[in-house]
Amino acid sequence: MRKNVGTWDAIMRITIGLVGLAWSTARMARHPYRGFPILVAMLSGMKVAEGITRFCPMLHLLGARTNHSDQHGTIDEAEETTAHHPAH
Repeated sequence: MRKNVGTWDAIMRITIGLVGLAWSTARMARHPYRGFPILVAMLSGMKVAEGITRFCPMLHLLGARTNHSDQHGTIDEAEETTAHHPAH
């Protein structure tokens, strides 16, 4: 799984995800049987996970990436080539 989310994008996903989780938790404490806060909590949790892992499945499906600095030879590619072809 290659990283396709840039640093600033990951920070924004984590921040917005945590805000969404806080909002939905506060809303569920007041009205526990409404469905919208649960949906927001699930989507916010996904955004936090995407920010932490720096991998977004939707970007992967679209063939896009937000880490533009890694497009010209990534560290992951260099590590993979050395792992498959060790030096003698």
